[in-house]
Amino acid sequence: MRAGSILLLVPLLALAAACAPTGRYIWSDQYQAATQPADKEYVVAVGDLINVRVYNQDAMSAKVRVRADGRISLPFLGDVEAAGATPTVLSRRLQLQFKAFVLNPVVTVSLEEPRPLEVYLVGEVVRPGRYKIDPQGSMLQALAAAGGLTPFAREDRIFVIRREPAPVRIRFRLDALTQNLGAVAAFHLRSGDTVVAE
Repeated sequence: MRAGSILLLVPLLALAAACAPTGRYIWSDQYQAATQPADKEYVVAVGDLINVRVYNQDAMSAKVRVRADGRISLPFLGDVEAAGATPTVLSRRLQLQFKAFVLNPVVTVSLEEPRPLEVYLVGEVVRPGRYKIDPQGSMLQALAAAGGLTPFAREDRIFVIRREPAPVRIRFRLDALTQNLGAVAAFHLRSGDTVVAE
């Protein structure tokens, strides 16, 4: 290869390297989420709205949101620890506590409204920051919350960084997101995800 050809090749390789996405990633249509077992019961967490029903005791029943300290406030019982328990476990605990007021209480706990997702948007978005979005939140909802992409954003370089149990970087194209194509249609954000627009 001639010296002139080599000199021409060096800047082209540098340009190609500059245009290539940095770091390792997996395309969204190849991503397989680490899933929880299908039979695993939901665990109550801070921010959830739960419905506590005591059979035939409306005055003891309530819809309550789990506070930042992980507790809920219920009539007759006051503050009760709720976060970290499944609805089944929590209903058993409450049943024992309501025995002080009712003979053989029957208590059910159900999830009324799950906590919103907290996700982070950084890079080439209009308003980078932390956002709360719908529990079934999509990438488009998150991008819209941040005001959309800036004019400098590359539409094929949108990433989600997720910790599960090892960190993974998932790459998206804007056209696939807007058209809800393929695996993108089934993809949902999770609390703690970071969306990066490059």
